[in-house]
Amino acid sequence: MVGVTITKHENGASGEYHAHIADSDAIGRLTWTERGGVHYAEHALVPPAIGGRGVAGRLVEAMVADARENQFKIGPVCSYVAAAFERHPEWADVKA
Repeated sequence: MVGVTITKHENGASGEYHAHIADSDAIGRLTWTERGGVHYAEHALVPPAIGGRGVAGRLVEAMVADARENQFKIGPVCSYVAAAFERHPEWADVKA
């Protein structure tokens, strides 16, 4: 995969993780809202221009790492995020 940089953008009780790909202007996003100390992962959005490169998976991995570092739980609302948690039982420690 070409280089991917993940950044986090917060706005109060909501936010997004952005995936920036080295060879594209397109941005992948994972949106979330926070309620009761749980960050609900609502949508993983990857434009077709950068699809098929594992971008959505990298966004979820970034959220899991952030949850461990900042001690919050993740509520997988998005079907992609829910499936990722099924594939990675080692993430159970951060699943709400």
